[in-house]
Amino acid sequence: MATTSVLPSEFADLEPFAGWALQGERARYAKRIESTMDELQAFYDAAFPRTQAALDYLDQFPLDELPEDAKHLLWLYCALITVSFPVEAWRQPRVPDSGASSIDAILEPVI
Repeated sequence: MATTSVLPSEFADLEPFAGWALQGERARYAKRIESTMDELQAFYDAAFPRTQAALDYLDQFPLDELPEDAKHLLWLYCALITVSFPVEAWRQPRVPDSGASSIDAILEPVI
């Protein structure tokens, strides 16, 4: 059974986490909130060690000319930033002591 890859072939090992490759901060934040700490930790543990390789790969393209698979890789690493504090500091998906508050990005880059 063939599967469709959304990431560059060099990052096939991260394909199980391709669901994190979401465009937009709101979508990534929503995924973080609906995820368990085990899911956040698994994603972080797989993606974090590959950060420099991802940066090197993405640096070969002008930002406004990223191929689709590279865009997904960029969004995946934007999601890694979104989960880093919950994993490294808070040990929970939500911001501690913030209740139901949230922050909405009014404007963000479009690629």
